[in-house]
Amino acid sequence: MAVASSSSASASVSGAPAFIPPALESLSDTGLPFLWLLDLALRIFYFRGYLTGNQLAEAMRLPFVGVVEDIVEHLKKEKLLEVKTARHRIGVSGFVYALTGAGIHRAREALERSQYAGPAPVPIQVYNRAMRHQSRHRTVVTERDMRQALRDLILKDEVFHRIGPAVNSGQSIFLYGPPGNGKTTISQAIGNYLLRDTIYIPYALYIDGQVVVLFDPGHHKVVRPASKKGNNSRGAGGALASKQDDRWIRIHRPFIMVGGELTLQDLDLIFDPVNKFYQAPVQVKANGGMLLVDDFGRQQVPPKDLLNRWIVPLESRVDHLTLHTGHKIVVPFDVLVVFSTNLPPKDLVDEAFLRRLRHKVHIGDPGFEEFREIFRREAKAKGVAYSERGLAYLLQEWYVKRNRPLRATHPRDLCNHIVDIARYRGLDPAMTPELIDAAARVYFVDM
Repeated sequence: MAVASSSSASASVSGAPAFIPPALESLSDTGLPFLWLLDLALRIFYFRGYLTGNQLAEAMRLPFVGVVEDIVEHLKKEKLLEVKTARHRIGVSGFVYALTGAGIHRAREALERSQYAGPAPVPIQVYNRAMRHQSRHRTVVTERDMRQALRDLILKDEVFHRIGPAVNSGQSIFLYGPPGNGKTTISQAIGNYLLRDTIYIPYALYIDGQVVVLFDPGHHKVVRPASKKGNNSRGAGGALASKQDDRWIRIHRPFIMVGGELTLQDLDLIFDPVNKFYQAPVQVKANGGMLLVDDFGRQQVPPKDLLNRWIVPLESRVDHLTLHTGHKIVVPFDVLVVFSTNLPPKDLVDEAFLRRLRHKVHIGDPGFEEFREIFRREAKAKGVAYSERGLAYLLQEWYVKRNRPLRATHPRDLCNHIVDIARYRGLDPAMTPELIDAAARVYFVDM
């Protein structure tokens, strides 16, 4: 099976998102304590040395005018910061600043509390409101959408018509069945569908003086603006003034896949005792999108414990996380969670647990007609000369006689082997009995 490519969305990448973070005009608009912002500025200067006012504003993702300029002036007044180079034609935002001896001492004190020196965070309450406004439930899937999203997959109609309503539910999907029939590929196609839409997330969250880093370049796909022209305007002193809060970044709705490495600890706030700030858990990073738990049942945590952890969030749509201080916080749980497994459901959890999972979809073996169409498509894609007689030979000799079940992934893998062997022998790749036998011998293992 091949992964379906994404198509245009009702709320397209080029269209206006449902939520745009409003621009900041004053320190109070940040929702952050002034002393905390001073500490952040000191840490940034400590790590980066010499900075202009504009460079500090860029590092903090805050506007210079009305916000960072007040921070700089306060640090200068307290003799923690000094001007190293003054360029009057550029304005105060272009002055080059550095920490004084007293500033270095204060910065080290700030580093003992936390070593976070990135974009200014967004208060958790503001984030929660924004995520509710950008809820994934605003994205409605129709049969036409699913036809487009899954157009590269060969699925039985009964399976196809169960997937769309499951995606629309926004709750949870349990995909099960024998290996090699495309459960992961189907999940990726659904994920690609969700990626058509965009949302804003903050780089980091502020919770009772603690920082939780949310943006993860390994999981979040940034939407790059076509041009910055018109997005900014000149403010006093020559500084650039953004028309939105730059503490937020526009991304495609996230699609995150985890496998056997998942542990219960990964599902709560992850505190770094050295740097003294947190990483958001995987389900928070997936907020507004989809989380695929692949190979469910093979995690380092028992399936029952994993489901126990998520039963309440799946039903209430909110999650409860705990700081290392013991303080509990509430965040939205706006995630489509897909569990994909090759294991028999009865070996994972009991019936009561399965009832809690909203949609159960069995992905079974393809029939002969589906297998034939998959093979025809894969042969064309791999440059293998397709033959009905060759397929009949393959089915008779390597499936019927050996009582081997059909798997949707077999055509792709066998075609790859045929190509490899044909190149080695100096032949044109084709579905001849000789090449089919050679490919099947190195692919199949009699269990």
